[in-house]
Amino acid sequence: MSVNDVGGRRRFEESEYTLHIYPGSIAEGTIYCPITARKTSTAAEVIDSLINKLQLEKTKCYVLAEVKEFGGEEWILNPTDCPVQRMMLWPRMALENRISGEDYRFLLREKNLDGSIHYGSLQSWLRVTEERRRMVERGFLPQPQQKDYDDLCSLPDLNEKTLLENLRNRFKQEKIYTYVGSILIVINPFKFLPIYNPKYVKMYDNHQLGKLEPHIYAVADVAYHAMLQRKKNQCIVISGESGSGKTQSTNFLIHHLTALSQKGFASGVEQIILGAGPVLEAFGNAKTAHNNNSSRFGKFIQVNYQETGTVRGAYVEKYLLEKSRLVYQEHNERNYHVFYYLLAGASEEERSAFHLKQPEEYHYLNQDCFSVEGEDLKHDFERLQLAMEMVGFLPKTRRQIFSLLSAILHLGNIRYKKKTYRDDSIDICNPEILPIVSDLLEVKEEMLFEALVTRKTVTVGEKLILPYKLAEAVTVRNSMAKSLYSALFDWIVFRINHALLNSKDMEESTKTLSIGVLDIFGFEDYENNSFEQFCINFANERLQHYFNQHIFKLEQEEYRAEGISWHNIDYTDNSSCINLISKKPTGLLHLLDEESNFPQATNQTLLDKFKRQHEGNSYIEFPAVMEPAFIIRHYAGKVKYGVKDFREKNTDHMRPDIVALLRSSKNAFICGMIGIDPVAVFRWAILRAFFRAMVALREAGKRYVEKKTGTCVYGLINLLHRLPYACIHPKVSITELLVYLFLSCFFFLQNHMGISKEMDSLFPQHMLDVKSLKHLTNLTLHDRITKSLLHLHKKKKPPSISAQFQASLNKLMETLGQAEPYFVKCIRSNAEKLPLRFNDSLVLRQLRYTGMLETVRIRQSGYGCKYSFQDFVNHFHVLLPQGINPSKHNIHDFFRKIKLDPDNYQVGRTMVFVKERERQLLQDLLHQEVLRRIMLLQRWFRSMLCRRQFLQMQFAAHVIQSCWREHTKRRHDAATSIQAAWRGHHAKQLYTACRSKVVCLQAACRGYLLGPHHLTPPRSPELAGIYRREFKENKEPSPKVKRKRSVKISNVALEPVQWQNDSLQIITSASDLKSMDEFLLKKVTPSLMLQLNLHRELKDTLSMHLLLITTQPLSLQVEEHNGHIFKATQYSIPTYCEYCSSLIWIMDRASVLCKYACHKKCCLKTTTKCSKKYDPELSSRQFGVELSRLTSEERAVPVLVEKLINYIEMHGLYTEGIYRKSGSTNKIKELRQGLDTDIDNVNLDDYNIHVIASVFKQWLRDLPNPLMTFELYEEFLRAMGLQERRETVRGVYSVIDQLSRTHLSTLERLIFHLVRIALQEETNRMSANALAIVFAPCILRCPDTTDPLQSVQDISKTTTCVELIVIEQMNKYKARLKDINSLEFAENKAKSRLSLIRRSMPHGGFSPLQGVIPKHKKVGMVCGNVVTPAQMLLISVSILI
Repeated sequence: MSVNDVGGRRRFEESEYTLHIYPGSIAEGTIYCPITARKTSTAAEVIDSLINKLQLEKTKCYVLAEVKEFGGEEWILNPTDCPVQRMMLWPRMALENRISGEDYRFLLREKNLDGSIHYGSLQSWLRVTEERRRMVERGFLPQPQQKDYDDLCSLPDLNEKTLLENLRNRFKQEKIYTYVGSILIVINPFKFLPIYNPKYVKMYDNHQLGKLEPHIYAVADVAYHAMLQRKKNQCIVISGESGSGKTQSTNFLIHHLTALSQKGFASGVEQIILGAGPVLEAFGNAKTAHNNNSSRFGKFIQVNYQETGTVRGAYVEKYLLEKSRLVYQEHNERNYHVFYYLLAGASEEERSAFHLKQPEEYHYLNQDCFSVEGEDLKHDFERLQLAMEMVGFLPKTRRQIFSLLSAILHLGNIRYKKKTYRDDSIDICNPEILPIVSDLLEVKEEMLFEALVTRKTVTVGEKLILPYKLAEAVTVRNSMAKSLYSALFDWIVFRINHALLNSKDMEESTKTLSIGVLDIFGFEDYENNSFEQFCINFANERLQHYFNQHIFKLEQEEYRAEGISWHNIDYTDNSSCINLISKKPTGLLHLLDEESNFPQATNQTLLDKFKRQHEGNSYIEFPAVMEPAFIIRHYAGKVKYGVKDFREKNTDHMRPDIVALLRSSKNAFICGMIGIDPVAVFRWAILRAFFRAMVALREAGKRYVEKKTGTCVYGLINLLHRLPYACIHPKVSITELLVYLFLSCFFFLQNHMGISKEMDSLFPQHMLDVKSLKHLTNLTLHDRITKSLLHLHKKKKPPSISAQFQASLNKLMETLGQAEPYFVKCIRSNAEKLPLRFNDSLVLRQLRYTGMLETVRIRQSGYGCKYSFQDFVNHFHVLLPQGINPSKHNIHDFFRKIKLDPDNYQVGRTMVFVKERERQLLQDLLHQEVLRRIMLLQRWFRSMLCRRQFLQMQFAAHVIQSCWREHTKRRHDAATSIQAAWRGHHAKQLYTACRSKVVCLQAACRGYLLGPHHLTPPRSPELAGIYRREFKENKEPSPKVKRKRSVKISNVALEPVQWQNDSLQIITSASDLKSMDEFLLKKVTPSLMLQLNLHRELKDTLSMHLLLITTQPLSLQVEEHNGHIFKATQYSIPTYCEYCSSLIWIMDRASVLCKYACHKKCCLKTTTKCSKKYDPELSSRQFGVELSRLTSEERAVPVLVEKLINYIEMHGLYTEGIYRKSGSTNKIKELRQGLDTDIDNVNLDDYNIHVIASVFKQWLRDLPNPLMTFELYEEFLRAMGLQERRETVRGVYSVIDQLSRTHLSTLERLIFHLVRIALQEETNRMSANALAIVFAPCILRCPDTTDPLQSVQDISKTTTCVELIVIEQMNKYKARLKDINSLEFAENKAKSRLSLIRRSMPHGGFSPLQGVIPKHKKVGMVCGNVVTPAQMLLISVSILI
């Protein structure tokens, strides 16, 4: 952005505005108080200014309210709202203080303590309201706005007046869309309204017709989903007179259909469809008296879909280009847009190359006006260039097209003059133009001069050259220009169809679903109407007849056939007018063909034949005055047609010498465009290119063989010499020869001269082939107008333009008859093309001739929905009793049971007829019943799970109890046995001790009693043994015994005491760990230490790289600013920025900011923070809040997620069924409450691992918007619907790229965690499929608005999608681990090689690594040098090489 832009933006924001605030009863005597405010001023600042200015009490609380009519609903402004910005959204009449039905203003209100609004004296307010009502009745105030109906079928009083008033009231409110049942009425406002932003596309996605405000998007959405559900083709018929907005409505429809199909990732077909619109408009639209962008041709766009709903291809069919506009324009009209785009937007180089001038200097452009108000031709030319590039036109092709356009313009500047007054021969006045035209067409100047001045006639045996007369020469010149432009337009349509063609469309067995959009020229009535208007109005007659057939005739015939009570509604049938024009053999078009075949026929003879055949027919009149014209009474009114040039325009042949001149052009583009058969032209082009390439290569080989010798040149020469022999073989086609030539030379040069394979990118897309050309040629056999006129056959005359136009219309009606139609009726609001101007008489005239009153009446009293008995039972079988017979009686009983209004349905002989309101009621009942059954199934399933869990726990309890009882019994028996043995042992010891003492005592007593001698008391056997052992130990050793040699102590230090035994040691402190390291260092040799260090460093480094690689976030185009989430997008329709209110260029890069469209440069200018992310009331909660509130710029993943995942990975990675089993309910509630209140003080060690896992799953399920968001749910399902796995993976990852930063970071952390769980499947029994079953309902939930039956069917797709992501990430993880193993193998091989080198070198010799490896970061000693892990890796790789 430049400095001037910044300054202008700042001045725009700092400009001041005046707000009129009405205080009411708060400040009596003050009607309103003017307050000066800026665009960024908040409501709180305005209220402070009001309090100071009106001297109000500051203790009270005041609020601002916005109303748009007196006494209407008040909208209370928040303190942070900006009143100036709200005021800028008011209508222009309200801002200019004009009197209108709406009274926009700001009111000051007092707020009570309980939050309610205090209105002061209610009686005075009601008195003022009553006085206002009386003034309205007396005419002093404008009438209040009446209630409008978005569906005309809801009008209580149906007549032309109420119909017109309802449309007028809605139009004044800028509501240009109105329903008539399923028919949409569009009133052209001649102004772009901001109701086509992407949020409206999302708003109308998958909604029933009538649920929301009428919109063109609603019709497209209903047709799209009806096609998918019923598997039937749909068509949308857009009709209306010229200037009613049909082309713009078509663009909106195509835009919405492609947006519904695209869903995030596009296949390229959508972009081509959107790019084809501007190209066709530039070459086929022009300014007319009624419309600045009038379609001068008709087109039918058929979009083909796959069964999954994605666009597969498309086809564009055109009808009757108005060629006469190229050479002549009426008053206040212009030529085709592309000429003005080219002259205004071409660069200086292009202007010089194409000999371009100003529009005033061209005869085909200077006949009336040159410019249109509000257009930017340079911008339109850039838009055309981009659109042609999107369609697939190469720069060279675009230059050839522009060169041909310049040639057509210069051709129109050629002027003629008579050579002499007596002679009719002519000459060219300005011969200096001939070299320019011949250079642009690449034809010889002499041949061009002869073709424009003379004609060649072949008679019997001789060839005559006759000069043209002056009028004939002008006709030949104009005919040549018209034929060139028509052929160019046909070629553009053909190439667009080829770019939109899908290979599957050429297979007859492939079933195709399609939606067709018909945008055909509207009904026209000018001052001078000619052959083109006659054909255009005939086409509109056919469309009106098709509308009448479907709305009136067929429906009423079906009512009568079914035998229901029905009062017939009359309508205007235009079958007689169609028969007058086209019925054989007396139809006007057939009479015109007969007259065109007579050389002597004139305009008067044609008119006389019309009079003879149809005099007395009420649908045709002839002027009383002798005027060469006739009047047709069409359904839209009477139109007068002049018969001048009818016959010439019906044939409009080009002279054969002109065709021969163009075919002699050196420009292959012009020759191919003139060719009648695209397949033949393509084959000749291949043959010509083949021989040119062969000759060029052979000549090049001969020139270089003398300069360069070698295998390359000689091999190429030999290859080229073999080519003519291959050409002789009869079974080899021309295409195969050219492919053989190119591929042989290409691979030969690639192998010998090193040509890069990047040449594949040089080949353009959508290359032609014979099969696709044949397919497209067969589709356009009925419309070969230009080709047949360029190539006249001598014996068989080509069909006339009217005959081919009737064939095109018949094919169109056949296509429409095979599809279910939706009608869009476009109405012109005023003839002056003024914005938001409603002309009652003009609108009423259009409503009358389209039969809108009768249409509303039949839609109001008729039945918009009908089902056969079997279809009704199949569709509503959930509401009906099981096994019900599809009969009239049973359906009647069902309707009486649900108390359906009998006036709104009828049951016929074989069908059920229901009005739209009752159908919506039945759909709501069906939806509620499906939800009830789903909840019932969920309850039964949950009870079954609980019952299964209870039985498992009961069985486990019984097993535990039996085992415990057995264990207790065994323990009791063992204790009893031990106690008995111990008691016996203890009793024996007591007995032995007591006996020994008694024996000693007895011996002592006996010795004392025997005599008086002092005797030494005897010792016990134990004491004697002790004494003997002591004596032996204290005894000196014998000298004869040899002493053993003592063991020598080594210099190894003693080990710590705790590591000297073999008992199990537990490390409890850093000192223990240090002791273990010292113990291991003494046990490990230096070489083994080197290996361990290298292995540890290398594996840690690669593991860190692996972690960085696997956890690296995906490349995003989604950004975030102040909590607002926005992403880059590209609009294909005009869109206004919702921040700066300026127009966003269609091809410009823009952004979607919180579902609002704005410029990319405006995204970072927002200063207010997102209210969803910075809500202070929800700052402490962790469950059930938006993910953006739990993250910040510094922390991309919520704290709760990191805490729970880290704990599970540390303690539960090997737990069996970690996510399959559930924890205690009370513990889950306790842990969840603790995490919600104070997450930092929660100790996860107090809870079971299954409780923690259950809480983590609950957190994921409680997210308002899941990790794989609701907005992208349909896109994930469409990606899973692709056929090939590679396409599926690409689609899923392209949708993941659209996630916001917070969702993507959390999803990446979760997937990495699931990969770690799945890698331990042998232990925890949790495979990728089991994890997907558990986590798919948590992270990929369907929106609440989705049909429950559809959501149940999508469970398999969501589970497969999550499983696919986990498997893909797990494969990447395993691949990185495999790389680590390869490096470990390289490390071992490097160590072995290094050890061999060390052994082979003498002691102290020169080391090959010395001086190379720096001495820092020691990890091991190799040859006396210190190396790091990275250097060791380099050494290993070098040794391996």
